[in-house]
Amino acid sequence: MARYLIQRVLASIPVMVMVATAVFLLLFLTPGDPAAVILGPDATAERVAELRARLGLDQPVYVQLGNWYVRLLRGDLGRSIFENRPVTEAIMSRAEPTLLLTSLATLIAVTLGLTMGLVAALWHGRWQDNGAMLVAIGGVSMPTFWLGLNLIFVFGVVLGWLPVAGYEPLSSGLWESLRYLILPSVTLGLFQAALLARLTRSMMLETLGDDYVRTARAKGLAEHAVVIRHAFRNAAIPLLTVIGLIFAALMGGAVITEQVFNIPGVGRMLIQAVARRDYPVVQGVVMIVAGLYVLINLLVDLLYGYLDPRLRVKGG
Repeated sequence: MARYLIQRVLASIPVMVMVATAVFLLLFLTPGDPAAVILGPDATAERVAELRARLGLDQPVYVQLGNWYVRLLRGDLGRSIFENRPVTEAIMSRAEPTLLLTSLATLIAVTLGLTMGLVAALWHGRWQDNGAMLVAIGGVSMPTFWLGLNLIFVFGVVLGWLPVAGYEPLSSGLWESLRYLILPSVTLGLFQAALLARLTRSMMLETLGDDYVRTARAKGLAEHAVVIRHAFRNAAIPLLTVIGLIFAALMGGAVITEQVFNIPGVGRMLIQAVARRDYPVVQGVVMIVAGLYVLINLLVDLLYGYLDPRLRVKGG
């Protein structure tokens, strides 16, 4: 297992190097001088030169890239131009609502998606299957912003059950924070739940038709033991990849949802940074989200090795 772990960690290093290089190049995608773009057309040449020196843009590109790698190894993502503080500190100040929103949306997506997929597979061809797939198709078809606006209108404006915008920190109480996150979490998680439901249904239908499942039933095992201990356990291995990526995808998808529900999270900060040309913040947020994708893929690979010993043997 230790050798398998080392191999997976080493395999992720080149990926992170490519991600870091791509994020660094974001600074040069804007036409013209980045410093002049940030300061606007009215900036003097002296201010542009000062900002270029502050951002290190007056150095050769290979030197800038080397400095970028060194800062990343130290955990330094640079300094925000407009907030005048480290990017890491700026992101951490906005991380709480985004992490809570993403975690709650993932919980909704996984719980709802697995439940609908199992129901559809176990009652294949019946009204339960048709109903679950109808909900799944609806979840895939609805744009996130449209669903969010409708949830705001129904549950916030008409019924008045939940707040429609804003956020209360955890220091105000867990329930008070969750009240502000229920609508955006449902908005964010329903699309992923629909995708997971369809995949779960397909994997379960394929697994339930395998010989070892028929053998387990022939031995007289209870149906719930056959489904949970045999069929679902084997179907869950490929589902781990999707569940792992759901969390990372929801972290990126929170950008639109936070804007719709006026949540002061990392996604909203990213939109503000793009509008203000605060490139260090944009690079920092993109780097962290991309790093999360790589980290989650690594964790999923390790879970594969734990659930399926054959992978550890092949990896070793």
